[in-house]
Amino acid sequence: MKRKRFKLSNLYLAAVFFILYAPILYLVFYSFNSGGTMSNFEGFTLAWYKSLFTDTRLLVIVLNTIVIALLSATISTVLGVIGALAIYTAKQKYTKTSLLSLNNVLIVSPDVIIGASFLILFTMLGIQLGFYSVLLSHIAFSVPIVVILVLPKLQEMSPTLIDASRDLGASTWDVLTKVILPYITPGVFAGFFTALTYSLDDFAVTFFVTGNGFTTLAVEVYSRARQGISLEINALSAILFLFTLILVIGYYVLAQRGSKEVRR
Repeated sequence: MKRKRFKLSNLYLAAVFFILYAPILYLVFYSFNSGGTMSNFEGFTLAWYKSLFTDTRLLVIVLNTIVIALLSATISTVLGVIGALAIYTAKQKYTKTSLLSLNNVLIVSPDVIIGASFLILFTMLGIQLGFYSVLLSHIAFSVPIVVILVLPKLQEMSPTLIDASRDLGASTWDVLTKVILPYITPGVFAGFFTALTYSLDDFAVTFFVTGNGFTTLAVEVYSRARQGISLEINALSAILFLFTLILVIGYYVLAQRGSKEVRR
């Protein structure tokens, strides 16, 4: 009976992964099609990748997207760690619950509502839509994600660690930098990489706050897809998938190193 359940679970997982990855592999496969369509594979070619790397406008958009993602992930990680510490150290249960609830509301709110609210806010404040409006928006929706990933690591930490460091004469800064931050490092890395990936693939919020002369990759891919099938999009999707895979592997390696350092 156990063997049957084990085999059925493996079959279920294989079906789930097939549904998730088959469309991606389909795009990657036809990015090498010399026929220019996604219905008949005529032959292997790298022409679409060459065309992609000679598209100056698209390369600038890729650079804009990476810069926005790195800046927003870095700033939101710092703010998110501070926010998680504020919630963790709150003495009153009502205050802690209220802060956590306000944080979670931003996570479950629809992206369309968040994007529209930011558009109204920037218009009212007279902020020109472009680089800074996109950056601020990405920071805003990334901070709650970092908080929700860092907070469990703080809750796992035994209070005796802080008490012991206090008894040994550690200052508040020493407790933060030598006890708390090393312990929550895996959560910090998880928050950073999650914020980075959210920023890279965000479309709904960015669509509302982009202005003339500035756009991100998600919005550009959507605009090109509306114009018709172009295998440059397939080539771009293949590169993005590879980049995301490298990010996941990098996060896994850093998380493993952080866990080993904490154990030591």
